[in-house]
Amino acid sequence: MSPRVIVLTLLLAAVSYAARQPGEPFHQGINFFSKQQDIQLGQEESQEVRKKFPVYRDAWVQQYVRGVGQRLAATGPARESGFPFTFTVLDNKQVNAFALPGGPMYILTGLLQTVDNEAQLAAVMAHEMSHVILRHGTHEASKAKMVELPAILASEALGNRSLLTRLTAMGANSFILKFSRDSESDADALGAHLMAEAGYDPIEMSRFFGKLQAAGGQGNSRLAQFLSDHPNPGNRERLIAEEAQTIPRRQYGFETGGFVRMKTDVGRR
Repeated sequence: MSPRVIVLTLLLAAVSYAARQPGEPFHQGINFFSKQQDIQLGQEESQEVRKKFPVYRDAWVQQYVRGVGQRLAATGPARESGFPFTFTVLDNKQVNAFALPGGPMYILTGLLQTVDNEAQLAAVMAHEMSHVILRHGTHEASKAKMVELPAILASEALGNRSLLTRLTAMGANSFILKFSRDSESDADALGAHLMAEAGYDPIEMSRFFGKLQAAGGQGNSRLAQFLSDHPNPGNRERLIAEEAQTIPRRQYGFETGGFVRMKTDVGRR
């Protein structure tokens, strides 16, 4: 089979992906990156993030958020992914959170001020963790740069050159955090499973996204980036609720006990 036919076959596979229905298995899609390259890329991008945004200087709040994240990271799908998740709060009033390939996750203080309970914080973190587990960032880059990427990624194995620099030069890095609506829907669904396994009621994800969508419709500028980064796949709250119905019922209501203190501490800043 000629290289041209191979590329065309991969392209057809990438664009013919059928939207997942509640309860169905998760599919990661085409990806030219190795898992180790996901980790390398995430670590390099993480260094850039820390140059642009100040880390929130409250050790207790950092520990609290890290504890919620570690509970989610202990769930089956997160453990099995093999990615080394980390959790850092950034001092920024925008309502947002994001995770980079390979595991680094960043939560903005504006999000901490907006969530109504710990389960809603876990919902956003589980959603972001799901993007990492399903490798959506490098999947999107693979789709966008299908012809150029294979040779470049293969060459990375020959040296220690910056993967982020190479991707930036070809414009592929801009796709790492730009997810399709199908990817958003899959991250919602897998996130609901992570929440449930960790003891949080997955319906809180539906409630939180519904709250943000309503507030965004009223012109809340602090939500603009979140709504841009997390496009509504359509009927988001209903689909999350339907996914929750496919999850074996567990005892929900887990709390670390630190939520009120976290809200108080962040509210002082």
